[in-house]
Amino acid sequence: MTRRLIAIASGKGGVGKTCLAIGLAQALAEAGRVVLLVDGDLGLANVDVQLGLDPRLDLGDVLAGRCTAAQATITHPAGFGVLPGRSGSAALAALEGAGLAQLVALLRGADADDVVLDLGAGLGAAQRRLAAVADLLLVVASEEPTSLTDAYAVLKLHRRDAPEGRAGVLVNMVAQHSQALRVHAALDAACRGFLGAGVPLLGAVRRDVKVPAAIRAQTPLLTRHPNCPAAEDLRTLAQALTAEAAGSPIRAPGGRFSPATSPGGTPPG
Repeated sequence: MTRRLIAIASGKGGVGKTCLAIGLAQALAEAGRVVLLVDGDLGLANVDVQLGLDPRLDLGDVLAGRCTAAQATITHPAGFGVLPGRSGSAALAALEGAGLAQLVALLRGADADDVVLDLGAGLGAAQRRLAAVADLLLVVASEEPTSLTDAYAVLKLHRRDAPEGRAGVLVNMVAQHSQALRVHAALDAACRGFLGAGVPLLGAVRRDVKVPAAIRAQTPLLTRHPNCPAAEDLRTLAQALTAEAAGSPIRAPGGRFSPATSPGGTPPG
């Protein structure tokens, strides 16, 4: 049974969510966790493309009863399992009701320490339902104003859908950690002022030219460029999450970050 379901979401596309999901899955596996990466971008899956996989079976086959999740799962050489999705599937894109409940049961029943779920961008019913059942929702944001607006919308709806749920911010593509603190401060102030409680900063990943190079090579970042800054940041996040699983309080990576405490403010959108 799944011990922890980690969903990775963003309000908008183009913030590097899928690459982060792949990197986090590999970093958790390196830390000794049994990890299953599930492509939850229903109808527009691309984890298999980024990893250079050519799956024979996928999530659509599992939900249709043509195979089991284990049969559709690919063991990646980087040490984690991959349950690929399907691109261009109208049935998956419109998943609801019993089908969505079946997917939730599949995620919860996986034989893994951590299931990393790469959610599709946006605020559709399926994305919201899957985010709500996660043990931890990582909301990816960048410095772009539109990203901040959409990340706040994700956090706002998650509070509504899962009042007791856990969510944190992961800031991507920053030149330096002070930028991550500014992004977090804006989101934290909006959440405190308008949702009644702040949101923690769980990590940041630096902008790194090795990331698009790894995507073009269809190879996991931590495999192709294991010592690049972005890979270091992903390992730091994985170490914090692994420590939390062992009972330690989760902290911002490496002590580099401290939660913003600015009260009030205007929501970014």
